[in-house]
Amino acid sequence: MSKKHKHNDHEEHIDESWLIPYADLLTLLLALFIVLYAMSSVDAAKFEEMSKAFSVAFNTGAGVLENTSVITTGTQKDNREDDKKSGEANQDQEQLSRQALMQQEQEDLEKLKKQLDEYIQKNGFTSQLDTRLNHSQLMITISDTTLFASGSATVKPESRRLAVAIADMLQQYPDYKIIVAGHTDNEPISTAEFESNWELSSKRAIHFMNILLLNPELDRTRFSAVAYGEYQPVASNATNAGRAENRRVEVQIIRKYIDMEKVEELSVPSD
Repeated sequence: MSKKHKHNDHEEHIDESWLIPYADLLTLLLALFIVLYAMSSVDAAKFEEMSKAFSVAFNTGAGVLENTSVITTGTQKDNREDDKKSGEANQDQEQLSRQALMQQEQEDLEKLKKQLDEYIQKNGFTSQLDTRLNHSQLMITISDTTLFASGSATVKPESRRLAVAIADMLQQYPDYKIIVAGHTDNEPISTAEFESNWELSSKRAIHFMNILLLNPELDRTRFSAVAYGEYQPVASNATNAGRAENRRVEVQIIRKYIDMEKVEELSVPSD
């Protein structure tokens, strides 16, 4: 009699324990895709909160999405645009402030020029002194015969009053840089005191500047003296009148604010 085998139900049932980790894996993948999708639309603050939430949910002890690069959107983008607008506003404000300072400077120099012109007219210096205001400076031009004897760098006693008067007017505008420049004609000079026109123009500029600086209210650090000799003529040296025009001392009041679009290039006539 054949012996019947008893079937074991447990042996015929398929082991489905693998479904548990498989389901967990699918859950994690779904969560990953949701996060990747959300990254394109959430701002940095919300993304950080989401990262922390997933870290807690997965119980890993560390942020699953820590150190992940985020495309800047939302709040960060708005902040960047606000910073840009703020920078543009500050730039506009600085431009307006500079324009106001330029306008004030223009008014100051026009006022100083008017004072100088009135002094020149009142004291009969119209043929010996000249003032000119352009976009870089206010310049006072004084003929050498007004200040010096021929071949000398000593300021005439009667001309010292002129230097004092100019100094008193400059005192009202103490913040400007002042350059005193000496010029000669092209006639060579060679004496015991001056070996060349360089020395003559230098000493004339320095001596006139020293008289200006007798005024204790003037800031010496804003003054300088330069010598050009015969090399920056304003007229032809071919005539006596031209050479007389080239022999001069210039007092230059330099602008602090220059509009580069309006700067005039001073042409230097050739001989």
